[in-house]
Amino acid sequence: MAVYSRRTRSLDFLDSVDPHPAEQLGEGLCQPPGDQPPCELEAEGPFFSLCLCVSPLLGGVHVAAAPVLDPDAECSKDVILVGSSEPSSSPAPGPQRDQIAYEVRVNQRAIEDVCLCCGSLQVHTQHPLFAGGMCAPCKNKFLDCLFLYDDDGYQSYCSICCSGETLLICENPDCTRCYCFECVDVLVGPGTSERVHATSNWVCFLCLPSSRDGLLQRRRKWWERLKAFYDQEADSPLEMHATVPAWKREPVRVLSLFGKIGNELMSLGFLETVSGLGNLRHLSDVTDVVRRNVEEWGPFDLVYGSTPRLGQTCNRPPGWFVYQFHRILQYAKPRLCSPRPFFWMFVDNLVLTKDDHTAATRFLETDPVTIQEFCGRTVRNAVHVWSNIPAVRSRHSALLPQDEASLRAPDRQRARSSIPGPTGLVKNCFLPLKEYFKFFSTELTSSL
Repeated sequence: MAVYSRRTRSLDFLDSVDPHPAEQLGEGLCQPPGDQPPCELEAEGPFFSLCLCVSPLLGGVHVAAAPVLDPDAECSKDVILVGSSEPSSSPAPGPQRDQIAYEVRVNQRAIEDVCLCCGSLQVHTQHPLFAGGMCAPCKNKFLDCLFLYDDDGYQSYCSICCSGETLLICENPDCTRCYCFECVDVLVGPGTSERVHATSNWVCFLCLPSSRDGLLQRRRKWWERLKAFYDQEADSPLEMHATVPAWKREPVRVLSLFGKIGNELMSLGFLETVSGLGNLRHLSDVTDVVRRNVEEWGPFDLVYGSTPRLGQTCNRPPGWFVYQFHRILQYAKPRLCSPRPFFWMFVDNLVLTKDDHTAATRFLETDPVTIQEFCGRTVRNAVHVWSNIPAVRSRHSALLPQDEASLRAPDRQRARSSIPGPTGLVKNCFLPLKEYFKFFSTELTSSL
């Protein structure tokens, strides 16, 4: 019997030296398929048979709706257990993608010269996770979507093409990646997605011991390749930290300034309790805090700060929060040579003046993004966010001047007192940190 779990996701924001344990059993980087006879490639066993070597993990299929640009529209998705008898329809591969196997096996073209995402021969760069090329349009889409997550904690799009409507979910507890039916059928073999759908023991291509399945070849140290790809291709002044292999992840240590973030991080599984059991320190006033204090309390992996909410009584000018956040941030940052991932976020609840806004951008060295919350077609809440967390920029949704003026109006400020604060609005921006830090629960608590 099919088991469904209905969930929705807003798409208002639509308009990144130790070997992997799995790779100790692999054979290294993929040799260009042109160096092997087609019969040898055909002889490779389908990846689903390798699941017998892995601890049984529950598998799932993630069905994502097409993007909706209407700000008050939502898309719904179903989750189907892979052991289910529920029939599923696998989208037929497009004519260009269907030529990937032909180009590699018959025309003897190196797979690095073919875009894994769409089959184009106009290759711009290399795919960071799997052996193969990537064209410029697919590269842009990959950069925008790779670190986007749904409310359930899984990535929103296929880890190969960053598209896909029906997605296979990896059920390794330490993995959040998904793969579309089309990529699996085109790159591993026709009908493979249906066979995966019929089994209850599946973990993904980045978690399996074998590094190759059909034409799909996992790259060595793909997490380092992903960082290099992002730093080279992304139009961002901020450097991306290399993702951390699951066995090396530690609990995140958080310094929260002015605004509280404990409930949100606990509901995402980053903290065991709201207090953080020593991993969360909250400071409402940092006037007397000096570098020695921060160094004694730390080290910290995440520094969060925010302005007061509109209409909230405060004896400080709005710009004070920007400058104090920047000062404490400098104390908390690791040394330049440190490989430790370090993240920060500052949230303006629409209280900064134009000059303060400009100063924040100059001091934090990145442009802000705007994240909105809608009620029907009306903007219910909005915040400006400066951050170095991957994919925050992809959540940007431009706020019209008249909407911002409406939110700043005194009567709207009073009405907003019952609306959840900025931490609820930016909660899902923290989900990419699952690639860097240990999380204690995969159950997302919507009530917090």
